[in-house]
Amino acid sequence: MKKQMENRDDVILLVNTFYDKVKPDPVIGFFFNKVVDVHWEKHLPVMYTFWENIIFHTGGYTGNPMRIHMDLHQKSTMKKEHFDRWIQLFNETIDELFEGEKAEQAKQRALSIATVMQINIAQLPKQENIY
Repeated sequence: MKKQMENRDDVILLVNTFYDKVKPDPVIGFFFNKVVDVHWEKHLPVMYTFWENIIFHTGGYTGNPMRIHMDLHQKSTMKKEHFDRWIQLFNETIDELFEGEKAEQAKQRALSIATVMQINIAQLPKQENIY
């Protein structure tokens, strides 16, 4: 039996496990390894706070993920298959680790976030990929 998502420690486990899959992924890993030189020691705590806020409504996150992803898209086009893979890995990670209401809400919110990002990014001018 998997556990319920209950606190920040669960979020940290989710985020760390998810990014352990993302980094080497042949479909989206290059965004984190080549397009952006991610400083993981800074990025991961931001992601912990972001997802803790999304899942538990803590109010601790103050960033602008839409702007960050729009800027990323300007460097290398983010396509539907990239978002689909992101959602697949995210859902797979949740399903491996957790069950219950919060786990299902997290998957729904991730899908909503990805959908809104795709809609907004689709409205940007086309860029030529450098990767």
